[in-house]
Amino acid sequence: MSPRIVFLGSPDFAVPSLEELAGHYNVVGVITQPDRPFGRGQKMAPSAVKDAAQSLGLPVYQPESLRTLEAFSKLNAWQPDVMVVAAYGQILSQAVLDVPTKGCLNVHASLLPRWRGASPIQAAIEAGDEKTGVTIMEMVQKLDAGPIVAQREVPLRSATYADELSQQLAFLGARTLLEVLPDWLNGTLKAVPQDESQVTYAPMLKKNQGLLSFDQPAIQLVRKVHAYHPWPGTSFEYMGQNIKVLDAHVHDTFNAEPGIRYSVNGLPAIGTSECLLVLDMVQPAGKRPMRGEDFLRGQRDWIERE
Repeated sequence: MSPRIVFLGSPDFAVPSLEELAGHYNVVGVITQPDRPFGRGQKMAPSAVKDAAQSLGLPVYQPESLRTLEAFSKLNAWQPDVMVVAAYGQILSQAVLDVPTKGCLNVHASLLPRWRGASPIQAAIEAGDEKTGVTIMEMVQKLDAGPIVAQREVPLRSATYADELSQQLAFLGARTLLEVLPDWLNGTLKAVPQDESQVTYAPMLKKNQGLLSFDQPAIQLVRKVHAYHPWPGTSFEYMGQNIKVLDAHVHDTFNAEPGIRYSVNGLPAIGTSECLLVLDMVQPAGKRPMRGEDFLRGQRDWIERE
């Protein structure tokens, strides 16, 4: 008899894992976040996992919390042998973790113990890490602290955006999960405890973290532009309006005064604590994205210093 699997996940990152499981195992239920208001119209929208589960014909349950008697009863009724979690969006209680007979596995988008928490992809890019990857771990109640079942790593290019890396790691995580699950289910795969001395954290991002501070080095700001794309995005204030920065690079010919506006090879640039931040692609409030040179042509007051 095929093992009974319950899957918990919500965003796009979790979809490849669900699809791989559904193609090879008996997924008896999917738990995901409730529909939420989305976009300018704030219309209720389902999670990416709900959409995927419905297209696969899988039963979907969307509790506000798994700590209620109703949710706990629903989970028990599915009688899972194992639960697989990928970016579900809630911390699971020990009672929930104890339901499946063969434990709970988590697909996490970092090389644990580095970058425990809600935003490991953004943290790795912002920190300038040379490599990242995915970890399959056995879940414990403490956040992302469970023993490691498997890891796969990838090099991290300096120009990688968070959404690109998320997609890459989502598919890598799904493949890795499928590789290790047979040995996990038959009990021949042993998890290895994490090295607590190497733990770093990646807390949940907030929208105001995308405001660029020019007293930081330009290289750090470029990393932030890449890490925070598409959300929360990065921006600065200019002439009373918010300017989103969609792409940028470092110009290191000379150091400039932080916050002072320049022009470099026909592109807008801003001084930082170390080098210039050159704006390759921007989006003024209420307008479409535009190339830096197009933006500069329409800003007579941009250049403060040659």
